[in-house]
Amino acid sequence: MAFEKLTNSIQDLNDNIRALAHSSAEYYKLDLYKKIIRGAIFLVNMMLIGFICLIVLLFLSIAVAITIGEALGIPSAGYYIVGGFYLLILIFIWVFGKHYIRKIILLKSSRTFFND
Repeated sequence: MAFEKLTNSIQDLNDNIRALAHSSAEYYKLDLYKKIIRGAIFLVNMMLIGFICLIVLLFLSIAVAITIGEALGIPSAGYYIVGGFYLLILIFIWVFGKHYIRKIILLKSSRTFFND
């Protein structure tokens, strides 16, 4: 009788451990899914905001180029000046900004991914 109780207890323990392992695996799958979705939502939001900012920058650049061209009396000069300005910004970012941009992206994405 005692042996049967011990056997049943061991069998119940084995079943409980398997259930715990299955529940833990399901929990981690759900947690990973939640984190991936948060990251994807963050990425889509940043892309949308970036696209809108790019459109705004385009219209402002055209307006500034037209204004500079009218002030100088040479319409194409405004576009060259604005284009040169953006080329200088690109060169500065290329040379000096890689590390800073990488740091910002890692910090923001890790906060989104690892914080609940």
